[in-house]
Amino acid sequence: MAVNIYASADETSSSKGSAQNQALAAGTSTIDCPDVGQRLTSVPAQAKAQVDKELALLDKQISEAYQRLSTSQKAIQQDPNFAQNAIVGPLKDKRKATIDRIAIAIGRVAAKPQGLDALAACTLRATGNAGQGGNNNQGGNDTNAGGTGNGPVAADFVDITKVKSNVRTPARSAKASKGVFVSKCGVNANKLYNSDNVIVAPGVTNGAHHVHDYVGNQDNDAFSSDQDFAKAGTSCQNKGDKSSYYWPVLRLQDGTKEFDAGKQGGGAEGNTGRILTAKKATLDFVGSPRGKVVAMPKFLRIITGDAKAFVNGTANANASWSCTGFENKVQLKDKYPLCPSGSDVVRTFKFQSCWDSRNIDSANHRTHVAFADAGGNCPTGFKAIPQLVQRLVYDVDAPSVKDNGKTRPFFSLDSFPEQQHKPVTDHGDFINVFDAKLMNKAVQCINTGRKCS
Repeated sequence: MAVNIYASADETSSSKGSAQNQALAAGTSTIDCPDVGQRLTSVPAQAKAQVDKELALLDKQISEAYQRLSTSQKAIQQDPNFAQNAIVGPLKDKRKATIDRIAIAIGRVAAKPQGLDALAACTLRATGNAGQGGNNNQGGNDTNAGGTGNGPVAADFVDITKVKSNVRTPARSAKASKGVFVSKCGVNANKLYNSDNVIVAPGVTNGAHHVHDYVGNQDNDAFSSDQDFAKAGTSCQNKGDKSSYYWPVLRLQDGTKEFDAGKQGGGAEGNTGRILTAKKATLDFVGSPRGKVVAMPKFLRIITGDAKAFVNGTANANASWSCTGFENKVQLKDKYPLCPSGSDVVRTFKFQSCWDSRNIDSANHRTHVAFADAGGNCPTGFKAIPQLVQRLVYDVDAPSVKDNGKTRPFFSLDSFPEQQHKPVTDHGDFINVFDAKLMNKAVQCINTGRKCS
């Protein structure tokens, strides 16, 4: 639930108003807007291209509004109503016009969706980052030394040795498919980066507003078609796997000026520092604890996690952070791990493992696939498919949280600007471009309990 930091009519005490204005002036707030894309359960094919572009425009509008908010502390100090009148109010007007175009586009070929106008208004949300760096880009001793002022902060990190065990694994039935198919696709040594997202924002440059690492398919940008994927090269050892695997880059906030330092998606949107290449990236396809799996259809798209979970809430979040030597004990959802000496940072994505048996994508890019329940069972009407388990290992020192990363800098995910590099926003994307022969091999391997590649 977002927190509107403006006082309502019956909350006008000077002390409360002063605290709220101080939060705005210090930059310790973000912009929280309803996620329109997640509310669209059906978009006709004829309207999809325009709807995708309008959804990407909504993201751009939020990014621009957040950037203005983060650079307007002086104006807010002088006028407590500045943020509402000059940033949030105009943002609502822009969003309403864009949302109207979405409804009209759908209405031309199907029933016009109702009630989308209610999603236009945004609120200002207090982040709790005061005194810890965060958005505070005013200088001083509490600012993250190598960052640009929009996170992370010391409170985003936790000593993993002090976290209680929280890992639970569903029991396997006698009919479980226990095999593993391994696709070896490298760690993006080719340095294939961009800030597009061809699943969520096809045809839109910088649709992600943060930079992705790519392995597997080597034709990855906003304009790649299924035909492009099929014809492209691959970094995978088995050339029958031309799938696209991508995730937001991890950076060390050490002041390094990367290739994207002044570009949208990079430094211009608060994603700064040295991009860290994983020392190891494993892509395992595993079976179901309840029975056999079926083949995934070619060009199936799966997004796991939520890049906007900091403001959206955790309904679709699926971040898992840990350290080598601790993965079977502790997985962190909303904290970066401080790993002990000799232990590496690990990001793990366990993708959805149930498919609706019909669609390779859906309007909100989620409802055509699902997670199995706690017992490993797929929802009614869904079939178990090979589950992608993606594991990324990074050799990065634990930052010095007591001095806000001055001695040893923070590391952080790239993110939408308003998401402030929060670890809960970690996510992964996958487009299946296995050829039929290799997919059948993978399914047989998994269902017969073998390990193959």
